[in-house]
Amino acid sequence: MTANVSHSPQSSHALDERLAALVARWQAYRELGGFEQFVEFSVALNSLSEQLGRLRLPGLLRIAQGLENAALARFGDQESHPLAETDQLALDRQVQTLAGAIASARQPVGERRAEEGRVVSSDPEWVRPRAVWLVTADGNSLADHLDSQLRHFGFRALRLDWKQDLPAEDAPMAVLFLPEGAPVLPVQLERVAAVRAAVPAGQLFYLGGEREMEPVVALMRAGIDVTIPREDVGAAVLARMLDLVQTREQERYRVLVVEDSRVAAAMIRRTLSEHNIDSEVVADPGKLLDVLPVFRPDLILMDMYMPRFTGVEATRVLRQVAGYQSVPIVYLSSESDIGMQVEALRLGGDQFLQKPINPVVLAAVVRTKIERYRETIRSTRTDGLTGLFNHTASKARLKGMIEVLPAGCNLCLAMVDIDHFKSINDTWGHPVGDQVIRGLAWLLKGRLRASDLIGRYGGEEFILALPDASPDKAISVIDRIRADFAALPHAHGSGVLHASFSAGVACLDHFSTAESLTTAADNALLEAKRKGRNCVVNACEQRA
Repeated sequence: MTANVSHSPQSSHALDERLAALVARWQAYRELGGFEQFVEFSVALNSLSEQLGRLRLPGLLRIAQGLENAALARFGDQESHPLAETDQLALDRQVQTLAGAIASARQPVGERRAEEGRVVSSDPEWVRPRAVWLVTADGNSLADHLDSQLRHFGFRALRLDWKQDLPAEDAPMAVLFLPEGAPVLPVQLERVAAVRAAVPAGQLFYLGGEREMEPVVALMRAGIDVTIPREDVGAAVLARMLDLVQTREQERYRVLVVEDSRVAAAMIRRTLSEHNIDSEVVADPGKLLDVLPVFRPDLILMDMYMPRFTGVEATRVLRQVAGYQSVPIVYLSSESDIGMQVEALRLGGDQFLQKPINPVVLAAVVRTKIERYRETIRSTRTDGLTGLFNHTASKARLKGMIEVLPAGCNLCLAMVDIDHFKSINDTWGHPVGDQVIRGLAWLLKGRLRASDLIGRYGGEEFILALPDASPDKAISVIDRIRADFAALPHAHGSGVLHASFSAGVACLDHFSTAESLTTAADNALLEAKRKGRNCVVNACEQRA
């Protein structure tokens, strides 16, 4: 169990399919030149952009979005197609650039080696490079600290000065620019622009930026993706780096379409399907309350005018049902009266789309609304300091994992507690204590799998659940993380400190419920503390 640095075969296959669909639909438009073909091309492009965003490939996403904006600017209507040959050639160059950038980012896994130096596989797979460039002057203490931290978390950091020639190989996942101070100088903007041209698929960070609009905009125009103020650099950079190398397969979006027109419903479902979004159609709004608990939508597309009830009336009823007061509702209608639209929004809707609906706009609205809705829900389930599941969500997640565990499949639970944490807070202060907690959270996210549960159980205590893992394997993984954490340096005002943790592990083959499993792991954790801390205790051995 190592860092989740490569995309799953399913994700890779989905990206291949969407790229192939984009190229095929662009060629169809080049041959036929019809408005319908251009719509199909635009939808395919929007779908590809979504997949690049889901895979957290910001550089490639930027290229795709540039093409998407160029296509939308030429969308027009039936009469505006086929586009002039100059416009088609311009779009064709952008399509080829995007396809080439994606192809160059794809490398055989066998060309990259794991931390132990062994070849992982010779099969082609999507792999994010782990290289990070640090563009900085000599003697920069912040660069020294970041270099050490990044290497500890498995990144390959390469130091470059502000004038050094760029390496010809090993394209980086990210480039970190560390200036000596403010303000941003023209020569720095030139360097950023040169790196952006050389590294189109990587993400560029400017560390130590000013909290003012003008310099930030100048950096963005040069090619910077993210500016981070100096006081936030340490925590923010590592968090973002680990975020880039982790792909979390999320549950598919679900959209309920309340629409009595079969033609309109078919068009909507087709558009949503292109974006891997599940949908269900309700032609009779009178059946809405029966469908809701079964389908559990993330968003409802509500036609304004239907037999028996209007969309507004259906929405008003829906808003009185527990659990559906905040589900996004987007109205669909040919209604052009602004007063009517405003009134509809006042009565419970979230947005108004006018028919005929641009499929690209429809997909963008649906995705944006659902992402914000899920983020709102997620914020109630995650710990603010680490971004991990909080106590309540961890318990619920563990219970759910056990309920769906296949017959004969094991699951091991670990309770982890940072040793002498009160002493760390008392000696170095709570900000340093928070840094130690974040460091362990990042290490856990970097070392465990996407299928594993990682939660902050409370204070300095964490809960981990590893499905499909034998006791020996779970103990080995947790003990490796323990050793790595003990070696991790945590910087503070007077230098660095090191911390350790104790852990107790219990497995379902000896304890059958979430409650008994947690209790057993917690008791094993107490035993680890009694043994002197900085060790892992197996509850099964204690039981024997």
